[in-house]
Amino acid sequence: EVQLQASGGGLVQAGGSLRLSCAGSGFTFDDTAIGWFRRAPGQEREGVSCINNSDGTTFYADSVKGRFTISSDNAKNTVYLQMNSLKPEDTAVYYCARGRTGTKWFNSYWSVPIMYSTWGQGTLVTVSS
Repeated sequence: EVQLQASGGGLVQAGGSLRLSCAGSGFTFDDTAIGWFRRAPGQEREGVSCINNSDGTTFYADSVKGRFTISSDNAKNTVYLQMNSLKPEDTAVYYCARGRTGTKWFNSYWSVPIMYSTWGQGTLVTVSS
């Protein structure tokens, strides 16, 4: 059974850092993509970042570029999202998901939720001002 487990959320002051983890089971990370999404209260789900291990590419939303870094430890089947210089507007529930990398144009549409087949439960990140 394919499963994803996100963890690492918490409460942090503005300017602080958190590292989220997404642990997977039932599949290997070597040839798949893992994306991070977030949903703030009253807002749509937003693609934050993605790492495509099949070709080594990474992607970031403009709102997090330069502050967030995604990485993958394929031996541990875990993807990390290092979040630095956090802002109150980063407050949201963060989800990780497995990408449909066999889909043509996946990289072009990495931030679109339908490009992902399996979702983990969310982890709450709260940034206080």
